[in-house]
Amino acid sequence: MDMSAIAARLGLSGSRPVIRKAGELRRLCDVNFDSSVLGIGEVCKAIICLEIATSKFQVIFDRAEAVRMSGMSEKAYIRSFNALQNGLGVKTTLDMRELGIQFGCVRLIPFVQKGLSLYKERFLAALPPSRRASTDFGRPVFTAAAFYLCAKRHKLKVDKLKLIDLCGTSSTEFTTVSTSMTDLCFDVFGIAKEKKDPKSIKGNRELLDVLPSKRKHEDDSDSSASNESSDDDLDELDLPTHKRRKKMEKEAYNDWKSSVLSSNKKTKTDPAKPKRQAELNFKKPAEVPSAAN
Repeated sequence: MDMSAIAARLGLSGSRPVIRKAGELRRLCDVNFDSSVLGIGEVCKAIICLEIATSKFQVIFDRAEAVRMSGMSEKAYIRSFNALQNGLGVKTTLDMRELGIQFGCVRLIPFVQKGLSLYKERFLAALPPSRRASTDFGRPVFTAAAFYLCAKRHKLKVDKLKLIDLCGTSSTEFTTVSTSMTDLCFDVFGIAKEKKDPKSIKGNRELLDVLPSKRKHEDDSDSSASNESSDDDLDELDLPTHKRRKKMEKEAYNDWKSSVLSSNKKTKTDPAKPKRQAELNFKKPAEVPSAAN
């Protein structure tokens, strides 16, 4: 498939420098090695070359659409992307100053630099000496994750999905790196969770103010009888809602039961008094005089 047609389907038809750079990378792949040995088809190779070119020119690339067009899973696409990138000897970089300008967070740059340097020191200190030389912190995902965590700590809104697309990684890898940075450098990237007092919440405060037992009674000159009745009412109101409902249902049931029993007593007959059957009176019909008399 033509590179321009693939770029048009990915929304990159207007980026001529990106298309030219992607074509150059594609020809370089054909000269240096056979991409089919790595399990990368021609369409997928063109898409990956376009993504590498967009990272060079800091252009937004729709990776989800690219994965769909390649016909591969996200993990297989990332594996092919890394293999092709290593074969070409190309390393994508992400400048934090350009990120600050693009997202309008220039004041975060010193915090991101400090957090990245501290993370590298602590991460390398936790590794054995044999593995420290092979550790690579130059990948764009580290810069993007540090920038996102600093923005979140300073309560600045940054588009996370846009950052993931810029650094050319997956959401899973971005989350993994962000979690690692938060664990090792909580003093720089972490956010302290404050426990909220229920009384400070508006809804709970209004609910507490509704109960008379929570209010202050200023008038203490009432009679003892009124005080006793008010105490009973307060004790009843102090009960939880479900217990109060059960108490009301029980009282209603007792009232109904007593009314039924009283009505049964009124309609019940005396068993000692014998029952008397009503008399049956079958009267004969009056005789009609005959017409002859």
